[in-house]
Amino acid sequence: NLIRGIDVHNGLTSLIAETTSININGIEKEFDFLWMSSLTESTAKGKPDTELVDITSRLNTIRDVVDVSTKPIIFDADTGGKIEHFPYLINTLERVGISACIIEDKKGLKRNSLFGTDVEQFQEEIDDFCKKIETGKNAAINTDFMIIARIESLILEKGLEDAIKRAKAYVNSGADGIMIHSRQKSPQEIKDFCIEYQEIKNRPPLVVVPSSFSSIYECE
Repeated sequence: NLIRGIDVHNGLTSLIAETTSININGIEKEFDFLWMSSLTESTAKGKPDTELVDITSRLNTIRDVVDVSTKPIIFDADTGGKIEHFPYLINTLERVGISACIIEDKKGLKRNSLFGTDVEQFQEEIDDFCKKIETGKNAAINTDFMIIARIESLILEKGLEDAIKRAKAYVNSGADGIMIHSRQKSPQEIKDFCIEYQEIKNRPPLVVVPSSFSSIYECE
């Protein structure tokens, strides 16, 4: 089933997300989880979204969030950092109550995805990113902790075929979910990906962030 989350980046936004609900034809709807984006947290601090805000600072924000919310939290871990450091990040996130983290398949200086090809960005080699997923899964103490792999192929205009190829590889490496992103105003390339993704055996949940194509409806 579809579950919905919303971005939070401090205690106040978390409190809003925690208490917001609407009634549609007698059915109560609310946010099922919180999404801690590095973009909004960096922006709130007046910093660029380039992994400049370090984990120590972000841990303080996590504590502010868990103080006022009971909802599961998905943490935007950007690239996940160096593979040698990734296990320590996973264990730290587990200890402070994070339920899942998302890592994106980029390398080098991380730039915000909505810049697309307007700035220089590089995608990680498939084998190297698969190794990072496996390293993180092996490090996790809690088997319920999820590592979700974010695919940047559509952002970098490498096409649907590359995105699906990566999705299959990441699923086979143990990813607990796949996130597909797009900066197009239309959701069509995301829909195309979804159709292909349905064919992947034992596929885990799919995460979509409609930042740029916010015209899409939940029923779609």
